[in-house]
Amino acid sequence: MSLAEAIPKIPRIIVPRTAGVIALDPPLSGEAREVAVHRIKTLLRERNAVLVAHYYVDEALQCIAEETGGTVSDSLDMARFGHEHPAETIVVAGVRFMGETAKILNPEKRVLMPALEAECSLDLECPAEQFIPFCDAHPDRTVVVYSNTSAAVKARADYVVTSSIAVKLVAHLHCQGKKIIWAPDKHLGDYVRRETGADMLMWNGACVVHDEFRAQALEQLKAQHPEAAVLVHPESPAAVIALADTVGSTTQLIEAARNLPNRTLIVATDNRIFHKMHQAAPDKILIEAPTGGHGATCNSCAHCPWMAMNSLRALLKALETGVGEIHVEERIRVKAQLATQRMLTFAQDLKREVMGLGDA
Repeated sequence: MSLAEAIPKIPRIIVPRTAGVIALDPPLSGEAREVAVHRIKTLLRERNAVLVAHYYVDEALQCIAEETGGTVSDSLDMARFGHEHPAETIVVAGVRFMGETAKILNPEKRVLMPALEAECSLDLECPAEQFIPFCDAHPDRTVVVYSNTSAAVKARADYVVTSSIAVKLVAHLHCQGKKIIWAPDKHLGDYVRRETGADMLMWNGACVVHDEFRAQALEQLKAQHPEAAVLVHPESPAAVIALADTVGSTTQLIEAARNLPNRTLIVATDNRIFHKMHQAAPDKILIEAPTGGHGATCNSCAHCPWMAMNSLRALLKALETGVGEIHVEERIRVKAQLATQRMLTFAQDLKREVMGLGDA
């Protein structure tokens, strides 16, 4: 069965323009910015709340998280940090599935988001009402879903994975002779399949940011900077991945920026990661990988339009009014937690194995 025959037809989503989103809520500057930051820090303390921010949100929110005892990280570590932190409220600066993941792992805590309307194209392109019957039609396959999915989709999965552990977990399942249903990112899924050789039936989703990177333009940029190393997130097209010196998750790319000897780095992921990359490697020159469009014609311009909805104003409003609270139906949450916990257990076992080898 071909991919076109196997995967249900998903209506294409309407993607907001990043520039338009920012124009609706332009960044604060000067005294107004200072006042907002001070008020946010005060409210975090008064509300017994901790701010967890994704690498892709505005630098101002990342700084507040760092300065108030929160964290800036990937989606899973954001949720784990919130679980381990004593705060009663977790404020998630990111997109909706990240808030849901925090609630899945922290049911006893209040979870707020500055922009509850901040979606993810991968989540939107994998609706539970179509994904669940698709899985039911292939009962012989183990269902592995990327973290960029709704709680309802996670509840139907056997495993939830992040990009940092996807290859190792699928390789483990492949060694057990299991066939896989993979959702929703087709580029990450294709990368995992090529790395593991696993039998994978893949959903046809893509990230609006990473899908925009173009191999031909990247080759031209590499020719202009022959000394540069290319860092690529595996949600990118295969032709872009083929040009990479390092392929990895957000955290892995930051570590590569720190450890690679190259002074110049071309980076194919959301450009807001540059804040943490500059911290990790202040002496490095960071260049955005080229996308499929420029200016007003560009769907992403290397920055997610939904991530751009996280602003100082939105964060302040969430803390002042409580708007943007995440709720997950308990029946769904319990099932989604089970699939997520399987990944966490696998990661813990893998870490112990690596430490054991190191001791030897």
